[in-house]
Amino acid sequence: MIEFKREDWALILGGSSGFGLATAKKLSRHGMSVCVVHRDRRGAMHRIEPEFDAIRACGNGFIALNLDALSPEGRARTLDALAEQMGTSGRVRLLLHSIAFGNLKLVAPPMPDPRPQEAIDCLAEALGVNPDLLSEQIEDMLIAGAPAFHSLTEPAYGKQLLDDDDVSRTIYSMGTSLLSWVRDVHERGLFAADARVIGLTSEGNETAWPGYAAISAAKAALESISRAIALEYAPYGIRANIIQAGVTDTPALRAIPGSIRMKAVAELRNPFQRLTRPEDVADFICLMCTDEAAWVNGAILCVDGGECIASL
Repeated sequence: MIEFKREDWALILGGSSGFGLATAKKLSRHGMSVCVVHRDRRGAMHRIEPEFDAIRACGNGFIALNLDALSPEGRARTLDALAEQMGTSGRVRLLLHSIAFGNLKLVAPPMPDPRPQEAIDCLAEALGVNPDLLSEQIEDMLIAGAPAFHSLTEPAYGKQLLDDDDVSRTIYSMGTSLLSWVRDVHERGLFAADARVIGLTSEGNETAWPGYAAISAAKAALESISRAIALEYAPYGIRANIIQAGVTDTPALRAIPGSIRMKAVAELRNPFQRLTRPEDVADFICLMCTDEAAWVNGAILCVDGGECIASL
């Protein structure tokens, strides 16, 4: 049984949904105190607060801060509040970077692919049904969990294309901002003697997906920054690693054009024939926080059930 001390704190950037929330819940159940930084509108809090209440019910320390984690002011406010809550005995055992704030525009005007519609028209004619109705039914079946129909759909993309500012903001938000946080936490002396820094990447770090260019660049930057942290902060006891999760049904994934197809392909491809779940990744992050994982540093670790090694 994994058990942490109440003085061990997890600082989770992007902790109101997906991997961040699942990790906050997992670690709190195992005795760790949690500071969640998130950016949500007031209307979303009716969904989020019950999740935070479940973390509070574990009886450890808990802070939830709804602010801009990407601004110097947001970092300062967070670390001020965290230092006050931790007191003299608490230290940051885990810094998890789970910020999903990126741009999902194409780099080139999309060229329509006629093949899905041609296949639907042919099938509709053979069945004697309306092609538009058949398209709607196929979309519904994909959503309901019939991934084999993925090739009969075509994603809808926006008309605006990616510009330089979009790329810069995305690279900082989902990539290099990790270094800003590590530097500030370290300078304030808040890290534990054996702290863990973890970032999250995806197979899009090497595979090109339409609309994913800026995020792909951010993931590559995140991985490079993590390696530098692993090397240069090791003398201070900090271990830095990246987790490459499989395709997971999170709010961030649903924002990607064509995410229904991505989920369908992943489910067909995965050796376990299901998507990765946030809890799968949270379980592994919990393991990475244990003493036994102290010698893992500077790595990219796939937590995907074997998805990345399998072909469709």
